[in-house]
Amino acid sequence: MKVNIGISDKNRQAVATELNKLLADEHVLYNKTRNYHWSVEGPSFMEFHKLYEAQYTELAEMIDEIAERIRTIGHFAEGRLKEILKLAELDEPAPPTDQTSQIRNLEGDHEILIVRLRKLIGDFEDKYKDKGTADFATGIMKQHEKMAWMLRSYVR
Repeated sequence: MKVNIGISDKNRQAVATELNKLLADEHVLYNKTRNYHWSVEGPSFMEFHKLYEAQYTELAEMIDEIAERIRTIGHFAEGRLKEILKLAELDEPAPPTDQTSQIRNLEGDHEILIVRLRKLIGDFEDKYKDKGTADFATGIMKQHEKMAWMLRSYVR
């Protein structure tokens, strides 16, 4: 597909590569959050069950938006599980059932993504001359910041 949006082919490819890595990690975080939703036990079960459901629903929307951004700049989003696991940097350990361990694990993953996005925003704008993706990534980062804050509020 020929795309003429004022960004070089080389830069669009680099942006798509970084977005596909982000997409892979979003999938891992989604699955982990969904798994915690299924396996949470203990006091406040229903509160955490609902919290996780709200967060994995938001992550599912983010996954779709990231994939569509990749398509918008003229590339394909990686959707094969085998490839997603190769691209992902987040870890998916066995799910703990205690709420504090789950919360801390998810909070840590959000913070990893926030730090990575903060760097990517600068790269997208300055290195790859893609202000649209920089703006897009800023929105994704803000969503992760809010989710991390909500999780953090339970254990501090």
